[in-house]
Amino acid sequence: MKLVGVCQYDGSNYSGFQSQTNANAIQDVLERAISSVGKLNHRINFSGRTDAGVHAVGQVFDFSSPDLRKIDQWLKGINSNLPPSISVISLQKGPKDFHSRFDATSRSYGFVLYTGVTRPVFLRNYVQWEQQNLDVHLMRSEATYLEGTHNFNAFRGSKCIAKNPNRTIKAIEIIERDNFLIFYISANAYLYNMVRIIVGTLIDIGKGVMKQSVIDVLDSQNRKFAGRTAQSNGLFFLGSSYNKIKLDQQNDLLNLYNFLRINEN
Repeated sequence: MKLVGVCQYDGSNYSGFQSQTNANAIQDVLERAISSVGKLNHRINFSGRTDAGVHAVGQVFDFSSPDLRKIDQWLKGINSNLPPSISVISLQKGPKDFHSRFDATSRSYGFVLYTGVTRPVFLRNYVQWEQQNLDVHLMRSEATYLEGTHNFNAFRGSKCIAKNPNRTIKAIEIIERDNFLIFYISANAYLYNMVRIIVGTLIDIGKGVMKQSVIDVLDSQNRKFAGRTAQSNGLFFLGSSYNKIKLDQQNDLLNLYNFLRINEN
C-alpha cells in the first residue's frame, strides 16, 4: 500500500530533513515513527530537502507498507510517536507509482523578514530581523527579473552539485504586513541555497548596499556578484504541487503570517 502524507516541522533543532550520518535529521525521526506503526518497505521519499534550521508547513512524503491498516490508525499512530516539533497533518492512499520528489511540478517557499524596531525575542527561530529601512518598491521591481527560466548559477551555494543551473521561477512576491515582509517563491526546482541567496540579494538591494541590478547578477553567472545568504531560520517550505494527486496542504501565506503576528509579542 502506498501512502502519501504532509508534515509540518520546526527545524530549529534539526540538521535538516534528509537523513545524515551522525546528525539529528527529521527524516530519521519520521521513519522511526512510521515503523512503530507498521513495516516500511524502504526509506520514505520526500518532496523537498530542507537545510538545518529551515521549517516546513507542507513537506510531502510517501512510503509503502505491506501492512493494511486504516488511514486513521496510521495517522494517529505516527503522530503519537513524534516529538512536539513534528506533526503529520494529513495522510492518504496514493498511486503505486507516485513519488513525492520526482512527480512534483512545483515547490514553494516563504521567507519571513521582521522589520520591527526591537529584537523579536519570541520569533527569533522563525524570522530574520532587519533593522535598516528597506526600499520595498525597488525590491519588488528587481524581483520580477527573476521570474521565468534562467541560469541561476550566481544564486547557488558553494556546496551545490547540480549539473544544470537552469531553473524556472513561476512566481515571486514580496508581501508587506505590519512588521513583516514575507517573500513567496514558487519554482519547478531549486539549486542549493538558491532561495536564501535570492532573498539576501533582494534585501541588500533594498538596503542600498548593493547597487547592481538582479539582471546584472543573473548575467554574471557568478556567486560573488549576488548578495548575502539570508538566514535559515526565516525560511519555510510551504509545499509542492502535483498532477497525479490532490493533497490537503495548508500552505497559504496568510496562515503563516497569522501565526507570526499572534506570537510577535
